[in-house]
Amino acid sequence: MGTTQPTVHAHRLPSTGRRPLRRLGAGLFTGAAASLTIALSPVVATPAHAGTTAAASTDTAPSPAADKAWQTANAQTGKAYQYGGAGPDSFDCSGLTQFAYASAGISLPHSSSGQSELGTPVDRANLAPGDLVFFYSPVSHVGIYVGNGQMVHAANESTGVEVTSVDMEGYNFARRIA
Repeated sequence: MGTTQPTVHAHRLPSTGRRPLRRLGAGLFTGAAASLTIALSPVVATPAHAGTTAAASTDTAPSPAADKAWQTANAQTGKAYQYGGAGPDSFDCSGLTQFAYASAGISLPHSSSGQSELGTPVDRANLAPGDLVFFYSPVSHVGIYVGNGQMVHAANESTGVEVTSVDMEGYNFARRIA
């Protein structure tokens, strides 16, 4: 009759500066040598992409539609970037904003430059959750302001949908859609 050895599946945990455990041998230990105490520290889940965390805003959206839009966009954090993607599993920048505003009953074109011509201008100092923020000249990128100086956007294939500072390089202007 054979002996079944328990298996442990390895999971990558944040480095604590301690050396990893190594298998000590293939045999069975008996007696005092068989006793082993392991102290486990709590593990905090981290997002799949660095800088990708859903935002909790302390700012107030200017309308129920804007509130629904930013929350819908924020809920997509961590999903994949795909050029031409408009959800629900992957997005490009304007596809994300289009998807978010569609959840609030507002139709937007699937183009950052087309979206940049809608709504009313908003000064950087007066941004509110749900405002669309545009980048570069000519406009070639869009995100949705989520409050606290942050925006959610479908950045690129390596980061996907993420929350970052609205003050990233290339900020141009903002528009209030609802």
